Amino acid sequence: MSLPAGTLPQVLFDRYRANPEQAAVVLRLNKGESTLTVQRLVDGALGYAARLRQAGIAPGEVVIAMLPPGAELLHAFLGAMFVGAIPSLLPFLTEKLDPQRYRESLDSLISVTRPAALIAEPDLVDMLHTRLAHAGDVKAMLASGAQGNESARVDAAELEGLRASPDSLALLQHSSGTTGLQKGVALTHRAVLRQLAAYIPALGLTPSDIIVSWLPLYHDMGLIAGFLMPVLTGVKLVLLSPFEWARAPWTLLRAVSEHGGTLAWLPNFAYNFCATRIPDRELNGLDLSSWRAVINCSEPMVAESHRLFASRLGPFGLRESALATCYAMAENVFAVTQGGIDRPVRLDRVDRELLAKEGRAVPAVGSERRTTEVVSAGAPLANCEVRVLSADGTPLAPRQVGELALRSDCMLTGYFNRPDATASALRDGWYLTGDLGYLAEGEVFITGRKKDLMIVGGKNIYPQDIESLINQIPGVHPGRVVVFGLFKESLGTEEVAAVVEIDSAARVDTNRLGLAIREAVATGSEVTLGPLKLVDERWLVKTSSGKIARGANREKLLAELGREA
Repeated sequence: MSLPAGTLPQVLFDRYRANPEQAAVVLRLNKGESTLTVQRLVDGALGYAARLRQAGIAPGEVVIAMLPPGAELLHAFLGAMFVGAIPSLLPFLTEKLDPQRYRESLDSLISVTRPAALIAEPDLVDMLHTRLAHAGDVKAMLASGAQGNESARVDAAELEGLRASPDSLALLQHSSGTTGLQKGVALTHRAVLRQLAAYIPALGLTPSDIIVSWLPLYHDMGLIAGFLMPVLTGVKLVLLSPFEWARAPWTLLRAVSEHGGTLAWLPNFAYNFCATRIPDRELNGLDLSSWRAVINCSEPMVAESHRLFASRLGPFGLRESALATCYAMAENVFAVTQGGIDRPVRLDRVDRELLAKEGRAVPAVGSERRTTEVVSAGAPLANCEVRVLSADGTPLAPRQVGELALRSDCMLTGYFNRPDATASALRDGWYLTGDLGYLAEGEVFITGRKKDLMIVGGKNIYPQDIESLINQIPGVHPGRVVVFGLFKESLGTEEVAAVVEIDSAARVDTNRLGLAIREAVATGSEVTLGPLKLVDERWLVKTSSGKIARGANREKLLAELGREA
């Protein structure tokens, strides 16, 4: 399977002309199911294209869409592309997001990105009119659901997006971190198509594949793997709501079973969530044997999460060989590596002490040494190079931990309107990822984030190692643990702090749980735990994509402790 050159709208229109009645997207929303053919997908996009043209939106201007999952979101995104504008998807305001933080993030983004148009639901449009009354760059604020029959008045041949250069900007992606909205990753049509050209063979993608996804489209994993790739290649896509999945994770499994799904991408916490939060009754009658790759991506990968997932769903047809991994980032469009497709994912058992003290991933020998399991993210895609760099930028040998650097033909053009951020992230054509890891036997292993590294009494401590120890304790909600360093003046060094969510499904003695956590950390690492806070499911701050926001939780705990950062 391959894609033609050109631009994303041109590729979609080629598909439209060839087979307009082919199913493009199956929407499973609000307990119902509907199918968008290629014709319906394009017609809806042309409706938004007409509205944007009428509002005076010009090629190269940014259009931000903040809409809930559904056809309107897809139409708005593609409609902006059809007029040659640069679409960018953002989370819409829900009860899960703090309204004040949401507005502040939006203000920050608009001041940097300077969009020409915003598309949102009517209630949010009213709020935007009030808040952005003096934002001179915004030409239009469009409410969803109001395009009428404009598509009938649009001549597709005149649309600027169909005449755009492959080197023009196709879209902006924003990461899900607390400051990520300030850095829009600018990607050209050529970059996106080159990413897909490299990723399709790495996946072994064929027209018979069926992708099932609940991932939000404002995240690169959802936008690229869970929307653009299947829509542009003609692979069937079954799209669920991330909000419905969070309430009922078995909806993903039912969609896979009913549609014969073959591919899905999940962040690591979702493996634990599915393994521990789905009642037995919701699994009855499921057949997951069609799943050929369930790809762990987007956050640190934990071997125990794979084992839990496989153990729980194995009786319903899931093969352990279907567990796969991927290292990805918006700055490379999406995937950098892929593992687990042609052979099982590799687990590297290394000496934990040498990894922490010396930054060397030495294979563990025997059972006496303390060991840690590092999950392989797979080998780099054919168009990607990965290096491991020391603090001074010197390339490191295999099995030495350093910062991962990436070079490919599908990287970001830069951070939109942020030359300062672009200059700090790129060095001699290499993108500095900020991730720590090592190379071994041609595969990439991630050990943590450069900025997350804690130094306690002169020792390098990775928070992920401590989180892994805590996650294994009964009574802890797996995947809902965050560890970080807090500087303590009286000690002259950092101490290790942890916020741990209690498993609401278990009867927990909090005093005993706290003691068990401290004992596990003391016996499983070289540090003792300082501040420990046990919380319920409402305490932890999460990003828009559901990941634990380490920095925001650190700030929240500091505020409760009455300490300064």
